[in-house]
This record gives sequence, C-alpha cells and structure tokens, in this order.
Amino acid sequence: MFVRLSLCIPALLAGCAAVVSAAQVQGILIDQTCSSKAEVHIVAGPRLEGGMIVAEAHTRECALMPACQKSGYGVFTYDNKYLKFDEAGSRKALAVLRASKKEDDLKVEVTGEIQGDTIKVASLKLIE
Repeated sequence: MFVRLSLCIPALLAGCAAVVSAAQVQGILIDQTCSSKAEVHIVAGPRLEGGMIVAEAHTRECALMPACQKSGYGVFTYDNKYLKFDEAGSRKALAVLRASKKEDDLKVEVTGEIQGDTIKVASLKLIE
C-alpha cells in the first residue's frame, strides 16, 4: 500500500505543474516572426519602444507573407504580452486574415486554454 501511494504522489504533483486555464483574450493578431518588434524594450535616451502602437501598425499584408505564415500566429495583448497560437489556432488566424479587408489594427478576440505562453484556440474573431 505504501509503495502505491508513494508512486501516486509524484504523478499528482506533475499534473499540477501543467496548469491550464480557460480564457478570453483581446489584443492584436500578429505573426510570431514580427511579434518581437512589438515587445516593449528600453532604448538609448532612455525611452521605451515597441508595444501596442507597433502591434496595431502591423499590416495584414506582412502577416500574409510566406515567412510570416510559416512562423505561425498569436495575439499581442493589451498588457504587452504575446501568446502564441497552437497549430489549429494559426490555421484559424490565417483564414481570418485571408477573409478580412482590414489592412492593419487587426484586433481580435480569442477564446481558448492558456498554458504558459501558448493558447490552444477554441475560437478567434476579428473585431471590426
């Protein structure tokens, strides 16, 4: 009995380490290649660069470039974090981009399960 219990405890703890939370997130749809341009960082001056202004200026045309498509997509949130989409989410994002006429300011609402810096996308909708 003691042996079985001692084997169950590590398995239980490992399950707790992979916490998944359901969420609804709003932000800007951007490909992974260009997402680093939106990261907030300090430059000489000192001043901040990047952030939501850069993300909002990212164009649909850029996001549809072959290298950007290949990198996958994600959402740059209003609290300056980038959540990568799972593979299915990236396919949904590509379909949304192809169907849209918007050229920039690609605001989206994403519903899914967040695990670390990735969101498993259940639904994705462009906010016009």
